[in-house]
Formats: sequence, structure tokens, C-alpha cells
Amino acid sequence: MKAYVFPGQGAQFVGMGQDLYNNHPLAKEMFEKANEILGFRITDLMFSGTDEDLRQTRVTQPAIFLHSVILAATLPDFEPDMVAGHSLGEFSALVANKALSFEDGLRLVYARAMAMQKACEAEPSTMAAILGLDDAKTEEVLAGIDEIVVPANYNSPGQLVISGSIKGIELACVALKEAGAKRALPLKVGGAFHSPLMEPARIELAEAIEATTFSKPVCPVYQNVDAKPYVNPSDIKANLVLQLTSPVRWTQIVQNMVADGATTFVELGPGTVLQGLAKKIAPEVETLGFQ
Repeated sequence: MKAYVFPGQGAQFVGMGQDLYNNHPLAKEMFEKANEILGFRITDLMFSGTDEDLRQTRVTQPAIFLHSVILAATLPDFEPDMVAGHSLGEFSALVANKALSFEDGLRLVYARAMAMQKACEAEPSTMAAILGLDDAKTEEVLAGIDEIVVPANYNSPGQLVISGSIKGIELACVALKEAGAKRALPLKVGGAFHSPLMEPARIELAEAIEATTFSKPVCPVYQNVDAKPYVNPSDIKANLVLQLTSPVRWTQIVQNMVADGATTFVELGPGTVLQGLAKKIAPEVETLGFQ
């Protein structure tokens, strides 16, 4: 069985999607439709902008989403048995399994990006990658810190990203290294994604999600909040609302997909990060990627 997985923020690169635009009439049509919906030519920034252009949240998130879903739309044998996306990638997954239309997915992603950017500007915050420490030990250490700092991304065993206030992350990095972490690396990100500090963005995005029509998908989506498969549109919407302030349980998603029969993980979108994580979590699986 094939599990199609979709990357999140951080996978972007200048030139992403240009081959699709140049070589596939459907891809060109979808990209131009996106330019129209967004009200600016995101294709110019994707194909020939700068790294700094692509690091802007309002550009990064729709750019990665577009690359992923347009790539899926151009694959002749795209028939997923199950889908999942890492953070932002969950929206790409929901278009790929037809729970969301392309247009509605793009509008939600752009609303998400703008809400998150606003929340980041309101309260400075950040994230850090913790390497070489058991997840349970990391959780225990974070629970003892008197600042906002929480697990944000369970990426693979021994690789967990934490999120919180600037002081909280500073204290946590020191405490986690003392507890045995091999490395504690502050990340160059705009804010504390998947933490309580995203609550204003969650409230704003919830309104947009509730106003959007979701359909019964063609296959299950394994959602970030609890790593379980869903096909009921109302459940999918509720989980999507919770996503911004909840951790991404990617380790558990891959484990659950494998337990449910996935033998091949196919990454659609920029980068190869999810292929690498799948191999760390389940070394027995086959991995493929399309960019």
C-alpha cells in the first residue's frame, strides 16, 4: 500500500515548481489560478525570487502547498491508499484525498499563513530542535520549566522540536543538554508554531475552516493532532482547528500507517525530509519522492 506524504514549512527552495509550470498545461493553469486567488504572482517569487522572499510566511506556506498539490494533480497514476502531511502539509494531503477543493485549500493555507504571521509579530517566540534524547525525558524536563515551552514536532525517535517563548526555549536548551541531549539547536523561525502562543491564529483560522465545505475523502488522512486516520469531514475539520496549538505527531503517524499496511512512502513536494524521517521511524519501508 502507498502512503502519500506532504512536507511542511522549511522545505521551500527558489525555482520550486518551475518545471511543472513549463511542462504541464494543467500545472500552468493551476498556478495561474493561484496567482488570481492570492492577488499577487506567487509564481514569480517561487521561480525567480530570493531565499528571503520565500522565507516570508505569507509566501512560504502557499508556495509549498501549491508545489505539492499541483505535483499530485499531474501524476498519471496518483491513487493514494492513505495520506498525511507534516503541519502545513496536512492541507496538501486534504486536497490530494479530495476532502478539500484546490481553491478552498489554497484560501485556507493563505488565511493560516497570515494568521500565524500576525501571532508571531504580536509576541516574539521561537523553536529549537532537540537531538538524541528520549521523547519522554524531553517532556519531563519541559514540564519543570516555568515558561511557555512545549513539544511541537515529534519528527522521529530522538528528534523532537520544541516551541515556546524566547526565554522558555533558552532555559529548555540548557536543561535538556544537562539531561543528556546530544544537541539543542535554536531554529531560525518566525515564532512558536504548534504551541499555546498560536492561540490567536487558531481562533482566526477556526472561523475560516468552519466556513469551508469539506467532502468525504477518497482515502483516510492521518491527522497531526493524534496520528489517527479520519474520513469523516466533521472530524477532519475539528482536528484541523486544533492543529496550530497541538504538536505534530509525525513519528506516530508513520508508525500507524505502517501498522495499517503502508509499505511505500511517497513524498510529494519540495525536499526529501519526510523520506528520511520515514526511514528512521520504519527502516523496512520503501521511500520515493517527486519534486
